Formats: sequence, structure tokens, C-alpha cells
Amino acid sequence: MSLPKELRYSDEHEWVKEEGEKVRIGITDFAQSELGDIVFVELPEVGDEVTADEPFGSVESVKTVSELYAPITGKVVEVNEDLEDNPEYVNESPFEKAWMIVVEPSDRSEFDGLMTAEQYADMTNED
Repeated sequence: MSLPKELRYSDEHEWVKEEGEKVRIGITDFAQSELGDIVFVELPEVGDEVTADEPFGSVESVKTVSELYAPITGKVVEVNEDLEDNPEYVNESPFEKAWMIVVEPSDRSEFDGLMTAEQYADMTNED
């Protein structure tokens, strides 16, 4: 399982990358492997507000449909539109091509509450 150390992770298997005043969000390698082949991704629109621990979209695999939970509260400033035509990127490249949204956080302290790579690895090893 790939687990970049510079990212932070949520209990709901999203990763967060700090990029100056914004954060980039996607789902983890662990999550995509548990879901199986992704066939559809539903994401919010630019300008939408997302709330920490609340759904912001969904991914559909051949097995199931799973909600995506926002790890941070804020305003969506960018959406990865490539996933509309290429949902398989989630399986092929969860940390590079398959980022989902970029958010301007409204509360930077939420980032500090997310797990480090080591903490996330410990959690997923217990599952």
C-alpha cells in the first residue's frame, strides 16, 4: 500500500495535501483497493462549501457506491474534471491523477487534527 508521508489522512480514508492556503483532497490507496474497480465519480461544483466529516461526493465501483467525506471544512475552488471521463484514475493513481477537489479551508486547525501516514497505517492495519 502506497502512503506518502507528506500527506495527512482522515478516518474515512481521504488524504489531504497542504498547498499554501489551500488543500488538495483525494481517497487513499487503501480505500481504492477495498472498493475495487471505480466506474463513476461524483464531485461537488466549484464554489460549493464542504463540511468536515460530511459527504461531499461519491465513488461508484463494480462492488458498491461509497460516500466521500470531507476531511476539512471550506470552499471548493477546484474540481478534478478528468475523473468524469477517467474514473479508473482512482485505481491507477490515487495520489497523483485522481485528486478530487481543492479546498480553501475555513479552519486551518482541522488539518492538524488529521492523522500522519504512520497513524493512518496503524489504523488500516487494525481493520
